[in-house]
Amino acid sequence: MTILPPDPDLDALRLELGHLRAARGWSYDELAARSGLARRTVIEIEQGRTIGTLKTWHALAHALNTPFDEFFANLCHAHDLPGADDRSSS
Repeated sequence: MTILPPDPDLDALRLELGHLRAARGWSYDELAARSGLARRTVIEIEQGRTIGTLKTWHALAHALNTPFDEFFANLCHAHDLPGADDRSSS
């Protein structure tokens, strides 16, 4: 029997991106300049028109000075993080 993982919460991830950008008072242009990404890429990711690549999210995490693992924990917003059962029994 194949057990599929829960769907990632891509909306929570993009909303966190918007929250982090807004909390710094940065425009799309500012985040694009700091991350080395195109303004259009930043807008399309934040507005949910594209997912972006791992390299893109890595650049965004560095630009926002946010630990990559904390940033991506938002993908599990609607469900337990992987290994959560293992941690509670330790």
